Parts: sequence; structure tokens; C-alpha cells
Amino acid sequence: MIANDLFRKLSCGAKFSNKNRLPVKRKLENGSTTSLPKLKVCIKEETDTGRKVKASKVTKSLVATPVEDTRIKSEDSSSDDSGSEQENREQKKSAQQKKIVPPEKVELINQLRLNRLRNQHKIHVKKSRHSPEVPNVIESFDQLSTDYGVSNRLVANIQSCYSTPTPVQMQAIPILLKTHSLHACAPTGSGKTAAFLIPILHHLKKPMKCGFRALIICPTRELAKQTQREALRLGDEMNLRTHVIHMVDDPKKCDYSFASGRSYDILVTTPNRICYLLSQNPPKIDLSNIQWVVIDEADKLFEDSKNSFRDQLDTVLTACNNPSKTIALFSATQTRDVNLWVAKNVPNRIRFSIGLINGAVELVDQKLLFTGSESGKLLAFREMVAQGLHPPVLVFVQSKDRAQQLFTELIYDGLNVDVIHSDRTQRERDNVVRAFREGKIWILICTELMSRGIDFKGVNLVVNYDFPPSTISYVHRIGRTGRAGRPGKAVTFFTKDDTVNLKRFGEKMRPH
Repeated sequence: MIANDLFRKLSCGAKFSNKNRLPVKRKLENGSTTSLPKLKVCIKEETDTGRKVKASKVTKSLVATPVEDTRIKSEDSSSDDSGSEQENREQKKSAQQKKIVPPEKVELINQLRLNRLRNQHKIHVKKSRHSPEVPNVIESFDQLSTDYGVSNRLVANIQSCYSTPTPVQMQAIPILLKTHSLHACAPTGSGKTAAFLIPILHHLKKPMKCGFRALIICPTRELAKQTQREALRLGDEMNLRTHVIHMVDDPKKCDYSFASGRSYDILVTTPNRICYLLSQNPPKIDLSNIQWVVIDEADKLFEDSKNSFRDQLDTVLTACNNPSKTIALFSATQTRDVNLWVAKNVPNRIRFSIGLINGAVELVDQKLLFTGSESGKLLAFREMVAQGLHPPVLVFVQSKDRAQQLFTELIYDGLNVDVIHSDRTQRERDNVVRAFREGKIWILICTELMSRGIDFKGVNLVVNYDFPPSTISYVHRIGRTGRAGRPGKAVTFFTKDDTVNLKRFGEKMRPH
């Protein structure tokens, strides 16, 4: 259809007027066109294969329109904006990475980790209102040099004896390195001796000619000699002198005053001997320079018996008149008398325990054996021998007479057995202990003398031939086995007369 015909049909009946007609603009003349700047562009011509690129400068005149200018400007501005946004993101990310955690949050995190570590190793800390801040536990002996400045020589000696710290060492060593007084309760065989020797050796550092600077009190001479051996082993090549008082009746050999000219650094002794030297006129020992007082097996020293060392201990502490001394008490059990004495005399101490208080060693398989009567005990023991014993074996009896009677019975059975008690001379006792350690004696009959702190390596069986007089005695007796992470076994004989005492031992029994 012709366009004019279509227009006529659509505009049929319409009237047009020239009044409202829009003015027609004149066409621009050719000479009036505004010339825009010409751009010179360098164009690179690329071959079809794309391997060789020929660059040739070709000059072309391009008329830049306003639209193209606007587009170019917007691209430039958008690229600038995107670049600034990316920079802002990177700055925020780096700021977050460098964000400093508040000190309160760091302290809270460290405290939660410390509590978890203590719970894991069953370390229960109890502070008094006068107690100082409790130091953190150590997880390895390497921390002693990095955190506390312990010498490399001492750390090497420690690592030659122990691989990792035991729970009592984890908490006791940092406390004593800070020279805080301490009351610790830990099972037998848990490494208490090294827990107080390591801080003492660190602080004494080297020998000095000013008298004794550390005093370690033990209930028996056997335990004192064992402590001396451990001090010599840990203090190898440090030249610190550790002494045990052997005799007090020789005026020349037992004079430890300044006038004697004899100089030692560490004294390990029993309360009886040191009190005797202090009672002489003039005193044969000077304790005015004592910086460390360690009471090992404190529960034994405070027992209510004729051999109680409580009064003697007060005399010794009075002689140690250095106001800056550090006092440390270690034991396997806790009693009310010990706690009262410590609260009175060492108010600023830190107190902690390992595991169940007054509990038996978890590695010991405990067994009760009913024998009916006293005569049945010997039959029961012979039956155990017939079934096969795994030496070394410790047999505990109630008195020296009972020990000698049982020894007489067993020696005629052809058993490799010996006996130790306080009626034997010191030389005989030393020889028996040495033979038992070397495996020359398989069965050793002993009284309560050997139940306190003596460390026999690898005791497989403890036999309570006579029923223990107290739960504390029971814990110490069976603590001769199951030491240093090794399992052990304990068998307790009881008769009809002992049944009344079984109830109070129920909590201590841990049969496997």
C-alpha cells in the first residue's frame, strides 16, 4: 500500500492548522560544524596464527563523540572506585588480623587451660587467705630453664633421671622455685623427693662456707640416706655438699658449729639426732643460716605415739631463726594434727593434694585374705609360696618380736629371707637394705620402720602379715609397691579379731 493512501485513510476527517505547527530548524551548513580533536591511536596488527605479532604505527583520525568521552570517563571512575574498595577490604582484613585480644580475655583463657590441666592430673589446690598467688604448673622439665632460669646442668641431671614431671612435681616445683611455703599431700612413689630437691639445688647454686643452708628432716635414717643419694644424683657436678648425721656420741665428728671449720650445704637427718646436737652446751650445730626447711613424711612425725617428733620439730624450727626461710611439708596422708600445726606455724603456705586424700595408690591390686586365727597366717603364707611368689616381696608385721619369730619359721623352709628392725645395728640394717636392693634377698620381713618413704625399685608384692594399726599405716605399707608407674599387688591377712577394724579400711581398698 502506498504511504500517502494510508495517511489519507488514517487522517480522514481531521483538520490541520498552521498555528500550532512547530518551527522547522535550519540544517547546519557544512562550514558551521564544530571540529572535534583528532586522536592518534597505535594499532597492533596480529596474524591469524597468533604466534607472531607485528606492531605498526597506524595513524587514524577518529572523531571523539561526547558519548564516547562520557563512556571512557565512567570506566575510569568505576575502575578507581573498585580499586579503592579492594584497598579498603585489605585494610580491614589486616586490621582484623592485627586485632589485639583484651588482657582480660587472655587471662581467662589461660586460667581455663590451667584448670583443665590440673583436673586432668587430679591436682587439687587449696589456698588460705594469707596464701600468695599459686604459680602455673609445668608440663615438661624444659620449662624450668625457659621460665625459671634453672641452669642447663641441673636440667640435664633431671632429664637423665626423669622423662616427664609427675603431678606432684608439676605443681610443687614452681611453687618452691618462687620460694613459697608449701604443704603437699601425694601418694607414695609419686616423686615427692625430687619435687623439693630440685628447687633447693637451684637456689643454692654453688657451695658456700656459711654453714648449712637447707635442712631436710626425715622420720628414719634409712629414708635420710635415700634422700642423700637422690640429692647427689640430681646435683651431679654442682659440687653441693649433702650430709647425713651418722653419729652423735663422738665429740670431734659431731661438731657442726662454725668453730669446727666443717662446711656443708644440705643437711638430711632425723629429729632425734639434730635435737641432741642442739641440746649440747654450747650447741654443736648452727642453723641460723638455714634458708630451706623440708619436713618429709610429716604425718609420721606428728603421730600420737611414744616416738612422736612433734616437740622435737618445734625445737628445730626455733633454732632455724632465719625470718626469710621457706618451709615445705610433704606426706602421703593428711591428718588433723598436721593440718592444725601447719595452719598455726606456716599461715602463708600453699596447700595442694594429688588424687584422693589419704587414698591408696591406684596401681596396686589390693586383696583381703581371711586366715581364721594367728596360726592360719603362717599356713596362708606358705600356701602363697607354694603357688609361686614373684620377688622381691615385703612382709609387714606389728612388732620386732613378731618379725624375728616369722623369720625363724621361714628360714627353716629354705627361703631366701631376711629381717630388719630397730634392734639390729645400723651396719646390719644397711647391709640388709643393700642386699634387698641388689636382689640377693627375695623376701624381707620388716616392721613399720620400712613403711615410710623407703623406695625399693620393683617390689612386686606387699604382704600385711599383721593387720595395720591405722588406715595411714595401711596406705604407707602398700605404697612400697606400685611405685613410679609400675603395677603392684598387696595382700592383707585378717583374723576374727580384726573384723571390727575392716569397716574403716573399706574406703582405702581398691580391688582390681
